[in-house]
Amino acid sequence: MEKSIAIICGGGPAPGINTVVSTIAKTFIKDGYKVIGVHHGFKGILAENPEVKIFDFALADRIFSRGGSTITMSRFKPKDSDFKADFFKNNNVKLLVTIGGDDTASTANRLTKYLQKQELDVAHVHVPKTIDNDLPLPDRNPTFGFHTAKDEGVRIGNTVYEDARTSENWFVMSAMGRSAGHLAFGIASACHFQMMIIPEMFNNTKITFDKLINMIVSSIVKCKIKGIEYGVALVSEGVFHFMDEEEIINSDINFTYDDHGHPELGNVSKSHIFNYLLQVKLKEIGLKVKTRPVELGYELRCCNPIAFDLTLCSLLGIGVKKLFDQGISGCIVSANSNGDIAPLFLKDFEDESGKIPPRLVDIESDMAQLFINNLFFIQEKDYEKAKQYLPNPEAYDFKKILNWN
Repeated sequence: MEKSIAIICGGGPAPGINTVVSTIAKTFIKDGYKVIGVHHGFKGILAENPEVKIFDFALADRIFSRGGSTITMSRFKPKDSDFKADFFKNNNVKLLVTIGGDDTASTANRLTKYLQKQELDVAHVHVPKTIDNDLPLPDRNPTFGFHTAKDEGVRIGNTVYEDARTSENWFVMSAMGRSAGHLAFGIASACHFQMMIIPEMFNNTKITFDKLINMIVSSIVKCKIKGIEYGVALVSEGVFHFMDEEEIINSDINFTYDDHGHPELGNVSKSHIFNYLLQVKLKEIGLKVKTRPVELGYELRCCNPIAFDLTLCSLLGIGVKKLFDQGISGCIVSANSNGDIAPLFLKDFEDESGKIPPRLVDIESDMAQLFINNLFFIQEKDYEKAKQYLPNPEAYDFKKILNWN
């Protein structure tokens, strides 16, 4: 029977998935393999009648530079009792390629161990994907899709900033990023926004809505002192991941709640929350400033990859074949800053509890400190001038809010 490889995609989209799939397909087709894309992730590959896409060179070539994923994605996470070997037996699968996060990688490891017990020799190589850039890769190398998502965010951000200048408005933006602020930091810094708030800033204090809003007010007032009547404040959604649930529930926002009584943050626009709370605060202190919310989320996930990600994803795709040919399995494909391919294993990333800690923005780095110090915010030297707008300027002192010396 013709030997084959199977490719599945887990989690959410990231620019470059099709580039990875295209490169893997072309590389293996050239070597005589049948390349099967299986829709719906693990749910699909374990189904009675999996939905598949058989790749030939023409199809692989057509999708190379396209955004999104031609293989339908899924977040389904099977239990060990869901595992079955039918698809792998029926298709003589020699390699399972997974594209996704650490959950997808660890599930695939469990599945291939099950297949070994069924006397099936199926190798596994995982291609790590996230626009959040929060996987601790060697050399602080970026995860694929991050630079494209940042590029698209900057394009939108510059347009919004032009609107702020043109209309003398303020915009409150929110950007994706799970628990890390890489995307927000990259976009805000590239666009020269007046205020940027990422979770890593709160290394000396708890995150509260009051602190977040006071930081934005601090920026608005500092701009007024300087004769600037417009601006953009970008807040990373990662702040929610470090916020007490009680703080979120008591925020005066109407959330829907899951079966366990937790607020469903995915159902609300984070920028609307920040903008609403900012407007409440501005009315409270008697400051008339027009502000508008802008969400940066799903707009970033399926755009066409830029040249950086086209090259990186091609390298990772060819790297999958290199590792497979070397007989290496149960690993993550990785490229260092020289472009050398090497296998990484989940145990290389895991902490003592078996979890993979996210790679955060290094807030102490020169780059972070220089960009943060270039933001607009009230300091002690501004107190006197700020009194015409605020009764208590010290409460809006950016570095005091963050408990920074």
